[in-house]
Amino acid sequence: MKIQKNFFLTFFLIPFAILAQNKANISIANNTVLERKEAVVAINWNSILSQYPQIDTTNFVVINTVTKKQVPFQLEHKGFPAIQNLLVQVDVKAKSNLKLSVQKGKPQVFAVKTFARYVPERFDDFAWENDKLAYRAYGKALEGTKGDAFGLDIWVKRTDKMILNKRYKSEDYHKDSGDGLDYYHVGFTLGAGNMAPYVKDSVRYSGNYHHWKMMDNGPLRSTFILGYDTWDVDGLKVKATKTISIDAGSQFYKLENVYTYENGKSLPVVAGIIKRPEAGIMSLNEQDGIMGYWEPQHGEDGITGVAVVLTTPVSSIVIDKEQILAKTEVKSNEPIIYYVGGAWNKAGIITNSVQWFDHINRFSKEIKSPLIVTVK
Repeated sequence: MKIQKNFFLTFFLIPFAILAQNKANISIANNTVLERKEAVVAINWNSILSQYPQIDTTNFVVINTVTKKQVPFQLEHKGFPAIQNLLVQVDVKAKSNLKLSVQKGKPQVFAVKTFARYVPERFDDFAWENDKLAYRAYGKALEGTKGDAFGLDIWVKRTDKMILNKRYKSEDYHKDSGDGLDYYHVGFTLGAGNMAPYVKDSVRYSGNYHHWKMMDNGPLRSTFILGYDTWDVDGLKVKATKTISIDAGSQFYKLENVYTYENGKSLPVVAGIIKRPEAGIMSLNEQDGIMGYWEPQHGEDGITGVAVVLTTPVSSIVIDKEQILAKTEVKSNEPIIYYVGGAWNKAGIITNSVQWFDHINRFSKEIKSPLIVTVK
């Protein structure tokens, strides 16, 4: 009887062990009263492997277990050879759990919704976009030229298609050809959300970025690093890197700045938004680290909304003759994370200041209460 019992257990346990290797079940919990739409969620790849060790990275699908439909996904590397995360884009209703299954199958071809690249043909620009907006940082080749600028730029768009390559190729992106344009003015300011040291009531700008590295490039998230050479900040030698990450479906992108210097003290910095000469509308919240700005009408080009949402305490928000500045502090080699966003009224999604400020406040609440992922 003992031999028969062992045979019985072996016979029935082996199939269950095999089945356990053919799937990973994911639960994404939204414990807030805010419905999350088009959210890009990162799921640790090792947690997938622990449940589905035989997964073929070229032959699997992510299935919504209720609708039975495939879910868009991306394998995120963060610059490493090995996969770091499985990214999925999902809608999660308020106070609910979304169930997904990772299993064998042929994945659909989903639309590319984020893209970034170095643009050597336009003075070393580095540009990035998602299905809502596009942005750029200025490079080394632009320094000292007539068109030099210090801040970050926004290109408005009213299409969910990727437009960067098309616009650079046309060389006429200051005119709206039906999908948007670049009419945002940066100049010698922080533009749309750049950050810089702030000493003796003065912004201490760095040069433009001189180095770059691509980490991931779509379809749901594009991430890259921009490196800035050492510059003088009131006698202190400072270097900086910016890790920028943009997700599909969001009016915002994420910046992680690291400043490196030697005195061991906190360094005061500001994030800024250029203020137009004409009257715009502002929504400033020091307690929550929010700067919202709805620009004045710019002729036929329309209106751009800009916002900065910080995750570190803001000591004050000040308005000078050129910019709106949120003051905070950093320490050497410690990342400071914040978010920059934009909206264009002619895109038809966010069309007035009330909608824009509501959206900013909602986004601030979302980053403070992230979706909770469980793999089993």
